[in-house]
Amino acid sequence: MSTQAPAATNAAVNVQQAVPFFMVSSIEASLRYYVDGLGFRMTRQWIDEGKLKWCWLQHGGAALMLQEYRKDRMPSGRLGEGVSVCFQCSDALSIYHAAAARGIKAKRPFVGNECGS
Repeated sequence: MSTQAPAATNAAVNVQQAVPFFMVSSIEASLRYYVDGLGFRMTRQWIDEGKLKWCWLQHGGAALMLQEYRKDRMPSGRLGEGVSVCFQCSDALSIYHAAAARGIKAKRPFVGNECGS
């Protein structure tokens, strides 16, 4: 069995973007963090019975989706433990300083995977 990907064909590529989908305990708190703090903007939403249930957030070329857990389906354990999302950008320090000015407490950006100092 070969582990190599098949050779490219003339067929159009369907996959355009990988978008993280986060189930969250509070969509309101998550929006404060991503929109008010990090500067994302909501570009799509699903409202059911007057309540926001799902949304698509965009920041430049990066996107993510949020949906709130139903109260009867909350997972046990610490939410989000072991999950990392890395946003690739040209100037991480400017994003860090802008988010800090909006009250977001985060670690200073770093170069990972031993790619730099």
